[in-house]
Amino acid sequence: MALEICVKAAAGAPDILGDCPFCQRVMLTLEEKKVPYKTHLINFSEKPQLLEVNPEGKVPLIKIDDKWIADSDVIVGILEEKYPEPPLTPPPEFASVGSKIFISFVKFVKSKDPSDGTEQALLDELKALDEHLKAHGPYIAGEKITAVDLSLGPKLFHLEVALGHFKKWTVPESFTHVHSYTKLLFARESFVKTKPAKEHVVAGWAPKVNGA
Repeated sequence: MALEICVKAAAGAPDILGDCPFCQRVMLTLEEKKVPYKTHLINFSEKPQLLEVNPEGKVPLIKIDDKWIADSDVIVGILEEKYPEPPLTPPPEFASVGSKIFISFVKFVKSKDPSDGTEQALLDELKALDEHLKAHGPYIAGEKITAVDLSLGPKLFHLEVALGHFKKWTVPESFTHVHSYTKLLFARESFVKTKPAKEHVVAGWAPKVNGA
């Protein structure tokens, strides 16, 4: 029986998958574990159907054993327990690799002041990732994809699309291992199947960037 999952619909296009990296992380986990699932797209401009199951109004949500569960960290942990094959838990020492990239990206994409240090902070995080991949790649924990990659991949996709659009900024060519890594991740069948369209990523970030 297919699991039920609630994910964000695209802004202005309620029938199309939206731009939530945390929703994509859960879908990637289901795809990599070959677990069948049924997607419910939640239109955030009117979400009464979501509030009934989750008063906080947040996605992703997944229904497991007749219970709705929120929070991508919690969901991924439960999926790992219930569907242990293939194992996706990374070695503990690699579990937090790249964990500060997303917050650094958010600060930079919203920044209006080129000298506020947000770009450098992001570059520092990407450099650390590049060095880690050089030593341990092609994935974070070596040859096999793990949960860390499935969490980081959607965030790097957002970074690439949003910074390219709003700041005409790209990851420096010198970070060759980061470039190889994103190419590898974005080409995976699971990623191609679950990624949002670039224009929906841009539409999702526009209010945050323009309103900041």
